[in-house]
Amino acid sequence: MMTKTYSTIPKQETAVLVALVNHRQSAEQTREYLDELAFLAETSGAKTMATFTQKFEKPDVKTFVGKGKLEEINAYVKSNEVDMIIFDDDLSPSQVRNLEKALGVKILDRSLLILNIFSLRAKTAQAKTQVELAQYQYLLPRLTNMWTHLSKQKGGIGMKGPGETELETDRRIVRDKIALLGKKLDKIDKQSASQRKSRTKMVRVALVGYTNVGKSTIMQLLSKADVFAENKLFATVDSTVRKIVINQIPFLLTDTVGFIRKLPHALVECFKSTLDEIREADMLIHVVDVSHPSFEEQIDIVNSTLLEINAAEKPTILVFNKVDKYQGKSELTSTFIGKGNHETVFISATKKKNIEQLREVIFHFVSKKHYTIFPNFLKNNHYFQ
Repeated sequence: MMTKTYSTIPKQETAVLVALVNHRQSAEQTREYLDELAFLAETSGAKTMATFTQKFEKPDVKTFVGKGKLEEINAYVKSNEVDMIIFDDDLSPSQVRNLEKALGVKILDRSLLILNIFSLRAKTAQAKTQVELAQYQYLLPRLTNMWTHLSKQKGGIGMKGPGETELETDRRIVRDKIALLGKKLDKIDKQSASQRKSRTKMVRVALVGYTNVGKSTIMQLLSKADVFAENKLFATVDSTVRKIVINQIPFLLTDTVGFIRKLPHALVECFKSTLDEIREADMLIHVVDVSHPSFEEQIDIVNSTLLEINAAEKPTILVFNKVDKYQGKSELTSTFIGKGNHETVFISATKKKNIEQLREVIFHFVSKKHYTIFPNFLKNNHYFQ
């Protein structure tokens, strides 16, 4: 008699991705954005089965896409038993409700997907609290109409339908949770600020950049310590600080959370203490994945975020990483070297190419700042002569 065996490995969820083409983004840009969305889905554990685009100047108020495209998506979802549909823009509560009713599967938007990845990646108490707060802030405005299916009547004077009562209860619970998490995060932020204050006598350098550009790998090389690095988006959510010494000059290097297009505002707000590491740094190392087809747009997104958090004017080293995967280095060099106020270095972190040059450039920046803090320190050191 044969014994049946059952796999304990959970089935990988499948997803369909949807985006619009309009005057703000071309068809080519939309394809690149969908590639990034597919990478986000993969990072979250889902397999992308298909992508759908529609030329629409603005999303349909009810279902984001038009009736014909909705039917096309529905046919694919039903015939391929797809688990979820992910949209590359934020959806309103009514759009989510209408789409779930029309398609009968789980509906996610870009912000919810990113929040899910952050919740998977958060390890420290601080990061977990930050992400949980962002999740509740995302949820609160979307509670509307979630419980209306429980109510058969609207209710009159002196009467409330059970759905409305349930909704009010949920709102109160979520608001209380947000308030509680806010107080907890304020306490953690004060502790983080105190820790940063105790480090003010050392030069502080922060690694910044788009997500998955190689910041953690560079941190590993410079600190010679184990720092988690992975070829997935948001491999690093928690800030990591390491003491580095180059030519007898010590400084603190911080690996920060990566930026991304359409980063949910709730996350930017909740990760205040992490962003303070950037704001309070003496200099920045802006890492760029030069092998990415849209690396120039990613530079602009990072610069815009730095401007938003008042950190755009800091001394910055622009580090073009993954040059081993880029063919036109001479063209790249002539385009970026000498333009702007940034020192520029071209490296390959995985191949350990030009790392010594990077160390020299960092030393040049750090030593000058260190010398202003400690004017009598290593006065006779030949590096200052």
